[in-house]
Amino acid sequence: MRSIRCYVDQPLAPGGLAMLPETAAGHLVRVLRLGVGDPVLLFNGDGHDFAARLVSVGKRGAEAEVIDARPVENESALRITLAQGIARGDKMDWVLQKATELGVAAFAPVSTERTEVKLDADRAAKRLAHWQGIVVAACEQSGRARLPVLGEPLSLANYAVAETAPVKLMLDPTAELGLHDLALPAAAEVALLVGPEGGLSERDLATARAAGFRGLRLGPRILRTETAGLAAIAALQALYGDLA
Repeated sequence: MRSIRCYVDQPLAPGGLAMLPETAAGHLVRVLRLGVGDPVLLFNGDGHDFAARLVSVGKRGAEAEVIDARPVENESALRITLAQGIARGDKMDWVLQKATELGVAAFAPVSTERTEVKLDADRAAKRLAHWQGIVVAACEQSGRARLPVLGEPLSLANYAVAETAPVKLMLDPTAELGLHDLALPAAAEVALLVGPEGGLSERDLATARAAGFRGLRLGPRILRTETAGLAAIAALQALYGDLA
C-alpha cells in the first residue's frame, strides 16, 4: 500500500502528537476515507519521515501520534537554485512543481524586462503562499523530506548581485558554453537563471553577465520558459548530480 505523506509545519518527535492542517485532514478523512488507527507518514522539512497513526478525527481536523522517525537521504549533492523569470498563469506552478520533483534546492522568482506578471506587495504575498503550497505538495508526492527554499520575488538586478553561488549560469541559445563544458566539481552549488516568456532581453543578459553569470546553451532549438529550466535541471542532475 502506498504511504500517505502529509506535511505539517511543526516540530515532530516520536511519542508526540501532531495536529494535521485542516486541508490535509480533510483530504485524508473525506477523500481517502482514513480513520482512527490508520497509518500516515508525516514530515516537516527537517530531513526525516515520521511514521504516525491517526488518534482522533473530526470535521475540522485530525490528530496523529508520532511513532518513530527515520532520515530520508534523497537530496541531490548538486545544489541548484532556479532563478525563474516569473511566468504567467499555471506555467509558474508547473515549473515549481516539476523542479521540486527534480531536486532543486531553492527557487528565486525574478522579474525581468520581459516579465508580464506585475506583483505589488499584496499580490506578491498571496502568490508566494500559493507557490509554497505547490512546493509542499510536490515534496509530499516525490518523497522529499526537505523543502526547497522559496525566495521572495526580486528584480533581476537585485537578485543577480545578491546571488552567491560559485557557479552562475543563464540559459542563452546563442551561448558557446555547453553542458559538457562545465565539468562541475562534486557537491557544486549552481544558480540557473531562466527567462520568462520571450526570454532574457539584451539588457537582462548584460545585467546578469556583470554579476558573473555565464551563458549556457542547451541545444539547437528554442525552448519555452516552462520547458527550458526543467530540461537544464534534468541534464545537470544526470551529469553532475543524482545520476553522476
